[in-house]
Amino acid sequence: MPEQSQIDASRSTKLRSDAALNRRRILAAATELFAERGLDVPMSAIARRAGVGVATLFRRFPDRESLVEEAFATQLDHCESVLFEAVSDPDPWNGFRRFIEEVCRMQIEDRGFTEAFLSTRAAAEDSEMPESDSGPNPNPDPGPGHRHGVDEKRREAEVQFSQLVDRAKRAGMLREDFAVSDLTMVLLANSGLSSASGRHTHELSQRLVAFLLFAFGTETARAQIAFPPPSRMGISELYSPTT
Repeated sequence: MPEQSQIDASRSTKLRSDAALNRRRILAAATELFAERGLDVPMSAIARRAGVGVATLFRRFPDRESLVEEAFATQLDHCESVLFEAVSDPDPWNGFRRFIEEVCRMQIEDRGFTEAFLSTRAAAEDSEMPESDSGPNPNPDPGPGHRHGVDEKRREAEVQFSQLVDRAKRAGMLREDFAVSDLTMVLLANSGLSSASGRHTHELSQRLVAFLLFAFGTETARAQIAFPPPSRMGISELYSPTT
């Protein structure tokens, strides 16, 4: 191989290696920040934590949707599996209860996850698209066809959850006035606990979910609900003293 060709091949290999490393850094930073702050975290903050430029981030992930979808791929697969198991449970109330409990547990552990899976616009584009050093972003938004992934999963989940709700009602275990949209209320209520002290968050969530399931269930279903012990978190712990 001519010397120049060897040099070119070496450079090409290094570029591919650098690009792969940048991609891993961006995904790691995005996963951390989405979990800490939710999906509204600025793309520039993700780039800073990853140690790359904003233009580099957009070259790897041309819009927020593509970044969200890949960052939450494993969690989305797990949630789909949980919902499938819930729908497949011969006892619809048990399936309903297990799904609510698990989704709320996942939400407490990762703030961005539930937004990514259930939000109607979980992967909305940033209003400002940066330019690279050599001009406009070389990888523009690929369009609606690319952005259907997370939303499609969400729609499929809504259909399956609706079927589970109908079965639980027919079994006489779920109140007739429970609406599929009440799942949003559950998630909003549970998300408020993320501001609690870390050592209390899970126990508070478990108790809240038990109360909600008790409210959603019929008399027969309520007899099956066991309440976790109260949290030891006091009102004085709600706010950290200012220094």
